[in-house]
Amino acid sequence: MLNKLTAEFIGTFWLVFGGCGSAILAATFPELGIGFLGVAFAFGLSVLTMAYAVGHISGGHFNPAVSLGLLIGGRMQSRELLPYWAAQLAGAIAASLVLFIIASGNDTFAPESFASNGYGDLSPGEFNMVSALIIEIVLTAFFLLIILGATSKQAPKGFAPIAIGLSLTLIHLISIPVTNTSVNPARSTGVALFAETAALGQLWLFWLAPLLGAALGAMTWKVFLGKD
Repeated sequence: MLNKLTAEFIGTFWLVFGGCGSAILAATFPELGIGFLGVAFAFGLSVLTMAYAVGHISGGHFNPAVSLGLLIGGRMQSRELLPYWAAQLAGAIAASLVLFIIASGNDTFAPESFASNGYGDLSPGEFNMVSALIIEIVLTAFFLLIILGATSKQAPKGFAPIAIGLSLTLIHLISIPVTNTSVNPARSTGVALFAETAALGQLWLFWLAPLLGAALGAMTWKVFLGKD
């Protein structure tokens, strides 16, 4: 079990460090030109690379919502859920702390949103709570459908990390303007702890919506699509 939890810690650390790091460090310098597109690919590449590196050890969840969905989909045991969540949260918080220390090395750095998620005034496009709730549920549901499908016994072998990484890239391309994209409660929690906004007060939505979406996606797969 320890090796699985270590893999989840490392994978979630890399996801937050790579994805949120691109937003906090690189995207803040316009001359680098990575913008939303670069951040979206950073998140996708972080998951793709870690899925290949440690996915064979832990399943490569790196996300409490994914773990819940895989539990509902019959891909993990219930006794593993809370330890996985703890490892994922620890990885996200550790990555956020390291990012905060690095970013603080620039005299012009101000945490402000610190790549956190939000709605209303904290939404990049000022979308309201209902919009944020709906998009996080829908996108997480489809994320689980893609994960369950790409890792099923009938799927082509060896390509699952590519499908999963590209789907996370697409998810970010759609929803960065709405919520700054969560679909991952651990990712949302880590950076919210360092944000100088009301991100912590809105964190409930970025737990509730991804968990609901994951459950919806997993149940849809299990009832209508799953054959493994």
